[in-house]
Amino acid sequence: MNIIMSLMTNFMLTLLLITIAFWLPQLNTYTEKASPYECGFDPTEITRLPFSMKFFLIAITFLLFDLEIALLLPLPWALQTPSLNTTTWVSICLILILSLGLTYEWLQKGLEWTE
Repeated sequence: MNIIMSLMTNFMLTLLLITIAFWLPQLNTYTEKASPYECGFDPTEITRLPFSMKFFLIAITFLLFDLEIALLLPLPWALQTPSLNTTTWVSICLILILSLGLTYEWLQKGLEWTE
């Protein structure tokens, strides 16, 4: 009985939050909010403006470090395995490779937005 009550509570709370999330933004609409947003460019201008390559480099760097977090997230649970040395060395190597890459990019001024 407790499981059914918990599932019903979770289901009703989820429906309530989804309804509020779709209904609340529609209450306060204005032209700036209703206009499409195209990566920082005004959509009424020419759409063939060149992008700065720095934008893509910063985005790729973010994705790499986001992937690092996803790979290191199960590490506390993996520390309970019998092969603790292997798990530790693999995680240290992963962090070392990514830290060296970040240092290289920092020294090459790849993270600076302005040129």
